[in-house]
Amino acid sequence: MDNAAKNKTYTYTDYMKYPEGERIEIIDGHIYNMAAAPSRIHQKIISQLLIEIGNYIKTNKGDCEVYPAPFDVILKNDDEELSNSKNIVQPDISVICDKNKLTDKGCTGSPDMIIEVVSPFNPSNDYVRKLSLYEEFKVREYWIINPMKETIFAYTLDENNKYAAPDSYTFKDKIKVNIYDNLEIDFNSLNL
Repeated sequence: MDNAAKNKTYTYTDYMKYPEGERIEIIDGHIYNMAAAPSRIHQKIISQLLIEIGNYIKTNKGDCEVYPAPFDVILKNDDEELSNSKNIVQPDISVICDKNKLTDKGCTGSPDMIIEVVSPFNPSNDYVRKLSLYEEFKVREYWIINPMKETIFAYTLDENNKYAAPDSYTFKDKIKVNIYDNLEIDFNSLNL
């Protein structure tokens, strides 16, 4: 990559020009390549959580919708044109309760909940870059699931719209989904 490309700030306009088969995310105007096919356990975790959350929404006739990657989430400031957004991500799982944010292309604005499953390829993306990004754009709840360590960090926005220290769990725990009053996910029963 030449110096001009390194110093360029990328936007949604650039993102839309990328070849369809190439999976990237743009965070703060920088391009990050996504790993090729994730591991089987990565996919199993996502599948199980989609079923749990989806069944809860359906059973409770909820307004939220849940989507797995690849699903574009365009995070932008209120006064920013969509084409100028410098933050386009593909979370492993996105839960969106405001249907006005949904488009044919994905979600424009912050989901209510995001779940990322860490891959060995680039863990700092989930633990550092995306944590900061999701806090900045006020994602109400953010889970980081690490299949290698069998841990879950659950971040929830506090009254100041900041993430405090996360609640820490293992794959043997029941975890309350804080955007709902009465949804708990029992990781032990997911047979991971």
